[in-house]
Formats: sequence, structure tokens, C-alpha cells
Amino acid sequence: MMQDYTEFMDEVLVDQQAIDKRVRELGEQISRDYAGEDLVVVCLLRGGLTFTADLTRHLSLTHELDCMSLSSYGTGHYASSGNVRVNLDLMTNIEGRNVLLVEDIVDSGRTLAHVLMMLKTREPKSVKVCVLLDKKMRREVPVDVEYVGFDVPDKYIFGYGIDIDEHFRHLPFIASADLARYKNTAD
Repeated sequence: MMQDYTEFMDEVLVDQQAIDKRVRELGEQISRDYAGEDLVVVCLLRGGLTFTADLTRHLSLTHELDCMSLSSYGTGHYASSGNVRVNLDLMTNIEGRNVLLVEDIVDSGRTLAHVLMMLKTREPKSVKVCVLLDKKMRREVPVDVEYVGFDVPDKYIFGYGIDIDEHFRHLPFIASADLARYKNTAD
């Protein structure tokens, strides 16, 4: 059974009120930017699910919603292999359409760069990225992110859709974890 997150939580980085306010602001900005345009919102599962659901409630324009699921993690819980595998692809034809890719967090940029390259081969009118959290200091591959919720420090993060070993996505805030305490309590 999974332990109580307070045993390994370092600090709350973004509280529920700040998230609600920023998601509403992003929804309003995206609605203005795409007013009168055709828009397909693409959620990157599973981490982006909570953010996408809340964001689309604040879009005042008609849009379609689709999802993709990717895996980019190799051996070990906290290290990315750099290899990206598509587990679930789009069902929507995006040719000639505006695409808004919604992701929970971008750090190295590897996964996001791969997805953007893949989507651009499908000849959309445009592809823009909206991320809830941006770890700019970890960027290894340059990617353009047009809409950013929050810049965050280089810490292991969980909550508001982001998991630790598939747990704690349900939390209404974003917190950092002390990995040494987490590994000790998980044993």
C-alpha cells in the first residue's frame, strides 16, 4: 500500500488557488488567440489529463479534443531513456487544422520535440504547445512553448495529474518530493 504523501513531500510549489487562476487565464488567452479558428486540443496522457480537462472548460471557442499516449522512460523510475514510443495515437485528422498540444510538464524537451516532429509530418495549419509546468533549466533539446502555466525548479514534482509511481495524481496542488525520504518510505 502506498504511503501518505506528507511523509516525503518537500513543499507545495503551486497551490490550488494559483493553479485555478492560471488555468483560467491560459484558457482566456488561448480563446482570444484562436478566435474564429478551427482548433484541435491534443492531450498527452496521462499526466496532461487533469490540466487538459480544466483548461478546456475555460475555452470559449468550439474545439475538438483528442489524446495521445507516449512512453519515454527507460529502466528506473526517474530516468528517461530518450526513446519515445507511441502507445495511443490520434484518431483525429489534423491536416490543415490548428493543433494545441497540452502537456503536464516539459523538462529535457526530448519527448515534446519528438511529438512535435511527428505531428508536423501530418501537415497541420499550426502546432502550438501549452504546458502546465516548465523546467527550463533541464532543457536539452530546444522546443517552443507558447503557453506556460508556471516555471518550476529542478525538483521531482507530483500532484495535479503528475504521479509518483502512478499515485498522487488526484492532489489539487503541485508539490516537490524528497526522493530520499520517498525511497525510504516506499521500501
